[in-house]
Amino acid sequence: MLTIADQRPGTSRRALLRLGSLGLAGLSLPSILASRAAATRTQDNPLKDKCVIFLFQQGGPSQLETFDPKMDVPSEVRTVGGTTRTSLTGVHYGATMQRLAKLAHKLTVVRSFTTRNAGHNIQPIVSPSSHEANIGTHYARVAGATRRLSGMPTNTVIFPRTVLPGAPKPEARGNLAATGPYNSSFAPFLSGGGGELQQDMTLQVNRERFLADRRELLGKLDGLNRSIDVGGRMEALDELQQQAFQVLLNGHVSNAFDLSREDPRVVSRYDTARFAKPGQWNKVSRGRKGYYTAQAQSLGKLLLTARRLCEAGCGFVTIHAGYAGVWDMHADGNNLNMQDGMQAVGRSFDHAVAEFILDCEARGLGDKILLVCTGEMGRTPKLNKRGGRDHWARLAPLLLYGGGMEGGRVIGRSTHDGGEPNSTPYGPDNLISTLLNTMIDIGKLRLAPSAPKEVLELAGSPVIPGVVTG
Repeated sequence: MLTIADQRPGTSRRALLRLGSLGLAGLSLPSILASRAAATRTQDNPLKDKCVIFLFQQGGPSQLETFDPKMDVPSEVRTVGGTTRTSLTGVHYGATMQRLAKLAHKLTVVRSFTTRNAGHNIQPIVSPSSHEANIGTHYARVAGATRRLSGMPTNTVIFPRTVLPGAPKPEARGNLAATGPYNSSFAPFLSGGGGELQQDMTLQVNRERFLADRRELLGKLDGLNRSIDVGGRMEALDELQQQAFQVLLNGHVSNAFDLSREDPRVVSRYDTARFAKPGQWNKVSRGRKGYYTAQAQSLGKLLLTARRLCEAGCGFVTIHAGYAGVWDMHADGNNLNMQDGMQAVGRSFDHAVAEFILDCEARGLGDKILLVCTGEMGRTPKLNKRGGRDHWARLAPLLLYGGGMEGGRVIGRSTHDGGEPNSTPYGPDNLISTLLNTMIDIGKLRLAPSAPKEVLELAGSPVIPGVVTG
């Protein structure tokens, strides 16, 4: 493996690229060529100028304490902490959603969304509804694993360690890199999942030496890559080498992750570290020391990083908050109760998502980026004896912003106790179809001779009304 880097004084971030097998977090040269070929065989580009950020609330957020509160119900069901009025007449959110309530006219809330799942896993990102592949993998199958000119991965997963190196190891309940029916070349670029991305960015050769020895380097690349030539794909070697140099010299990938390149005032507005209370939350959650603190410290910067990745060309970004327990409010010794849990998790979520929306509006990104916020399940309508809510498959909160859709809508309704849909239910198949139709012109894709049947199948389910735009 050959690692190239820039060690000049004043360089704010070290460039990312390991040449030889071109290891962008597991993406090899032949796999990149194969995925690029799959994307360029379409004569009429089916990709829309839109991208998706999927903020995955692992643990199962409560529908009653977020966007479907219930107050005119018995005390054992009633929304804990009360409600707050929104900018929409007659619509209320849970009390910790203060900032989002003021932006309700920009949002779409689905109150009849059901994941049909009551276990800790990573549904609906990877589930039977997605053919057991990361949703972004289907996009990469059409778009290619990387952008042609910049080398930017089209599908990325980021964890707390992406922006908070000292955070506890992520606890994802499933394989976020799953590719289902496709080969591993379409797997997402994992950033911070195992703490190795920052190591991959370490530069071993300074820029001057690199440029002086570029001819020797090209020779080494040629020898390394010819040994893995299969199926005639090495005919694109020269072009790929040029792209590799372009990525190195321009730093597109590493720059997108580098928050020091962002306006410090913007970074400060996103920062959610103020909501971290390690002494208070760690005492309550004995088995998950540091999880709530890491969630609070990292969430805002993760959303900022996701926005930067989208601007740099990434099409699908999954934000994994890192820890299955943070939204899992059983009040059982390892998990907080609903009152404390929404203070520990809800307030940082409210601040980070609201700041992201304001930032996108100011930058004119409301048409380009679709933000999705949901988890693998919801919570029981009835509080348990300890003041927590347990796992619930029949209803879950779903919040959407952007993508060019009209905001200010509440889709569907739930039963009086907030336990089940009381109108047309929407499930993971509808959400996945909505996301694919947002990013891809499926009509154009159908005309492509090599259109992946899996993408066409998933995109054929009914979409959530009003979300998909041109």
